[in-house]
Amino acid sequence: MLNRVILIGRLTRDPELRYTPSGVAVTQFTLAVDRPFTGQGGEREADFIPVVTWRQLAETCANYLRKGRLTAVEGRIQVRNYENNEGKRVYVTEVIADNVRFLESNREGGGGGNREESSFGGGSGSGNRGGNNFSRNNQDPFSDEGKPIDISDDDLPF
Repeated sequence: MLNRVILIGRLTRDPELRYTPSGVAVTQFTLAVDRPFTGQGGEREADFIPVVTWRQLAETCANYLRKGRLTAVEGRIQVRNYENNEGKRVYVTEVIADNVRFLESNREGGGGGNREESSFGGGSGSGNRGGNNFSRNNQDPFSDEGKPIDISDDDLPF
């Protein structure tokens, strides 16, 4: 059996960092992921997917992610339920992330081709590959050209 999901989208608001009573960090945020088609009005629609991260990954996401940032999330889908104050059963579907990749620079302002990609992993599973990983790709092989790279969505493998 397999339960893996990979999403790329933009944060709808800054992540919320909390701690469990036992002191474990947990962060929640929502990722807006565009649908591959347009609606009847010709406008692009999006799905708003709740994401949860735990422990060190949660603290890292809370420190570095901000509203509007393009982010890739890898994890698993989890459905949980609880009884609300009115006694009704509430079902929640969310992605439990074990790897988060920041796809845009943390710098504010114009793009100018200065892209920075950071990857943070945590938890257990095949996406972790040996513990928490943090890699920055600061060496752009095209930096000598000084021109932005034009890549269409059709060229992307996902």
